[in-house]
Amino acid sequence: MSGSDELTRRRLLFGAAVVAGSVTLGACSSGGGGSSTGGGAKQSKAPTKRGSAPKPLAPPRQLKESPELAAQVKAGKLPALKDRLPEKPYVIPHYWAQTGKYGGTLRMASGSSNDAAIKEYMYGHSPLRWLNDGLTLGPGLAESWESNEDASVWTFHFRKGLKWSDGQKWTTDDIMFWWNDMVLNPEFGEGIPDEARSGKGTVAKFEAPDEYTLVITYDAPSPMVPDMIANWVNRGIAASWMEPKHYMKQFHPKYNKSVGKDWTTKFDEKRNTVFNPETPTMGGWQLATYSEGRATTWKRNPYYYVVDQAGNQLPYIDGLNFKVVDNIETRKLQIQSGQFDQVHGPFNSLTLGDISGLKRSQTKSGMKMLLWDSGSGTGSIFFFNQDYDEPAMRALIRKPEFRQALSLAYDRGEARKSIYFDTGIPTTGGYGPKTREFHRGNGPQEYKQWRESWVKFDPERAKSMLDKLGVVDKDGDGKREKPDGSKLVVRLNYPADIDTTGEHMKKNQLLKKSWDAIGIDTRLSPVAPTSFGDQWAQGKLMTTTAWETSTMSVAADMLWLMPMEPSRWASLQGQFYALRGTPDEKKQLDVDPYKRTPPRAAPEPGGPVDRLWKLADQVRVEVDQTKRDKLVWDMIRIHIDEGPFFMGVVANYPQIVLVKDGLRNVPTKEQTALGGLVNDWHHPTPAAYDPEAWFWDDPKAHA
Repeated sequence: MSGSDELTRRRLLFGAAVVAGSVTLGACSSGGGGSSTGGGAKQSKAPTKRGSAPKPLAPPRQLKESPELAAQVKAGKLPALKDRLPEKPYVIPHYWAQTGKYGGTLRMASGSSNDAAIKEYMYGHSPLRWLNDGLTLGPGLAESWESNEDASVWTFHFRKGLKWSDGQKWTTDDIMFWWNDMVLNPEFGEGIPDEARSGKGTVAKFEAPDEYTLVITYDAPSPMVPDMIANWVNRGIAASWMEPKHYMKQFHPKYNKSVGKDWTTKFDEKRNTVFNPETPTMGGWQLATYSEGRATTWKRNPYYYVVDQAGNQLPYIDGLNFKVVDNIETRKLQIQSGQFDQVHGPFNSLTLGDISGLKRSQTKSGMKMLLWDSGSGTGSIFFFNQDYDEPAMRALIRKPEFRQALSLAYDRGEARKSIYFDTGIPTTGGYGPKTREFHRGNGPQEYKQWRESWVKFDPERAKSMLDKLGVVDKDGDGKREKPDGSKLVVRLNYPADIDTTGEHMKKNQLLKKSWDAIGIDTRLSPVAPTSFGDQWAQGKLMTTTAWETSTMSVAADMLWLMPMEPSRWASLQGQFYALRGTPDEKKQLDVDPYKRTPPRAAPEPGGPVDRLWKLADQVRVEVDQTKRDKLVWDMIRIHIDEGPFFMGVVANYPQIVLVKDGLRNVPTKEQTALGGLVNDWHHPTPAAYDPEAWFWDDPKAHA
C-alpha cells in the first residue's frame, strides 16, 4: 500500500506508507543536533534535548494570534482569541520548536485531489497523541484521562471551550453521534474500532455524562485503550472518533427523513475533510478549495486549539497548497526543479535511489535533505496466504519447515545492497525496532532473536529441508514438485499498478532469483488492483508482496502478530476473528468456509493461530506491564519456532524528507527522540511533529 490510497469507512488502512530504494547515503543526513531545518536566516542556538517534554506543559498566560485573524477580529468578523480557544489550549512540547513567524503558504504535491496522505499532516481530531517517536503518550483533544484499578472503565476529560472550525462548540455529543448513529448503526457500517472492544473482544459501552467527559466501560480489563486511541489520524484514517453533529445530522435519516435510501454515500462525501470544504474540522487547516484532479488549497482554522510555548496560536503558516501530480516521474522532476516546499518521501514515491539526483538538484530546488528513520520492521514484505483455496498448496504453506526453507534461501544480502544500499538491519521479518515493548525489560534481546531467527542465507540447508518435506524434483525438469507429485508454483502476487522499478518489484525479482535457484518455480503474478483485496479475502491469491510491517506497540496492535481481519497472512481466519462476539459468529458453520458470506474459517485447534489468539486474549486483559510483555514474548516465540508468517528484508532503513531553505521547525533526525518514525501509520507522520508549528524565515517571500 502507499500513502496515496484513498480510504473509505469500510476500508481501514492498516499498512504503512512505504517506499525504499538505492544509493550510498554518506553525508546525506542533516548532521547532528544543529538548528531546526532550513537555510536562510541565522537561527538561535538549538536546544540540546532531544524529542519532546514527556508531561503536558501549562498554558501560557498571554495568548497571541496571526495578524490575519487579528484583522478579522478588529473588523468584527471573528470573536476575540480568548473566545476561540479552550480554557486550556494544548501546548506543543517539542524541544526543537522555536517561536515562529506568521504568514506564507506551503506548496506540496499529492497523488490525487483527495489523497489520504493529506490527512497525515493533521492530528487535530485525535483525543490523545503520540510523542517522542512513540515512547510517550500525550494529551490532545482530551486534557487528561484515567481508569479504574483493573482498567475496565476509562474516563476521558476533554478541554472545555473547544470549537469546530465554524465556531460551533465541540462536545462529547460529537463523539456520541459517531458512536450511536454511525458505529452502532448497521445501515451505515462504520465498523467497531479495536479500542472499542474489551480484552474479551466484546463491544464497549460509551457514555457522556456531560459535554466534556466520556466514560468507556468494558466487560474485562482493557489496559491498552489509550495506546490504541492515540494510533492513526482519526476522522478519515481508521476510526473517525467524532463528527460535527450540528453539521452532519442534516445528512442522516435519524435527523432528516428526506435524505433517501442511499444516504450513506452522500454522508461519506460530506464528512470527508479532504473533499468537502464545508465540513467543519478540528485540524490546524481547513479545506478552502477542491479542484478534482488538479489541486486543493487549505486555509488556517481560526479556532485551532493548539498554541506554542510562547502562547502563539498555531498554525504559523497561513495555508497549504497541494498540487496533484499523479505521474511519479513527473512529480520527481517537479521536486527537483523546486516547485514544492516540503516533500515527505514515502507519500511521493521517493526512494533511496533518488538521493543522487536530489543532491545534484539541490541548488535548483532549494531543498535540504533529511533522512529520518523509517521504523520499518521489514522493508518490502512477502507472505503466503495460510488460507489459500487450493488444498495441496495450502497444506504445504502451513508447514513451518517450508516457509523456513524459503526464508533461508532468500538472499537478503543482495536485496539489502541493491534495494536499500546497505542500510537497515537484515531481518527475517517482524515488528520494527521502535516498537515500545522492545525498549523495556528483555525487549531488545527478544527483538534480536525474532529478527535473526531465519535470516541467514543458507540455500544448502534450505534444499535439505525441502527434501525432507518431500518437495523434490520428481519428473527431472529441474523444478521441485509438491509432496503429492503435483506441480509446485509459487506466485508472487502484487497489484498491477505498482511502480515497476520500485522497491517491491525489485524485491520480487530477487525472490524469484533466489527461489528459482533452489528449484522452486517462482512466477511474478500481477493482479488487478481493484480486485486484489476481494480475491485475497476469498483465499484466491497465494501471496502478498507489496506491503511492509511496522507498529507502535505489540499489545496495542497485533494485526501482524496474528490474523484479526482478512487482509493479512491468514485471510479466512482473520475474517473469522473479526466476527468474534458478533451475531454472525455462529452463522453458516455448516457451510464450506470458502462459500460462507463472507468466507471465514476457524483455526486448527492447538495450531499456531489458535494459540496466538488465546495468548492475545490474555495480553488484552493483563494490567501488569511486565506480565503483559512476557505474554507478548510467548506470542513472538510462536513466530520464531513456527514462522516466519511474513518475511522481510531489512528493518529501519532511512526515509527521505525534503525541506525548502528557510522553512523552520521541521525536526532533524537528531532532534527527535529516537531518530524519527516514518513508516508506521499508527504513528502519524508528519502530524506527530506538528506541521502547524512550521514557519518561514521570510513569510512574505512565500505568500
